[in-house]
Amino acid sequence: MSRPAPKARSAYRYFRDITTRWMDNDVYAHVNNVVYYSWFDTVVNAWLMEQKVLDFGCSPSVGLVVETGCSYFSSIAFPDIVRAGLRVSHLGTSSVRYEVGLFANDGQQAAAQGHFVHVYVDRATRRPMPLPVELRLALEAIEVSHEEL
Repeated sequence: MSRPAPKARSAYRYFRDITTRWMDNDVYAHVNNVVYYSWFDTVVNAWLMEQKVLDFGCSPSVGLVVETGCSYFSSIAFPDIVRAGLRVSHLGTSSVRYEVGLFANDGQQAAAQGHFVHVYVDRATRRPMPLPVELRLALEAIEVSHEEL
């Protein structure tokens, strides 16, 4: 398996700043790997809420995480500001693959990057269902072409 190269900030369509906390650092004086996955979850769900396509209590569909992955390139540590970049690399009938780049402060190359796949299911039956139209339209706005991958 080949290691991906860090992507540039310009590869992402949406950004959200996330403040590191003292407790995020581990005994090796950098942010522990589990925190990166929390940042992925934060940027994806914040974007969904900002687009008004996610209502935790009432949405008829629920996005379930079925796959995640992360590659690390350089350390992030408190008190860095994480600039989380988000883009969509694949839209299926009931699924979406988000790609997230984490940039330390004003860094132009990702300190870490990963992916996050949601499969949308019916809230009651938990069976896959097509992406709602409003969600699909919002996702298309941050989708990248195959040439940009």
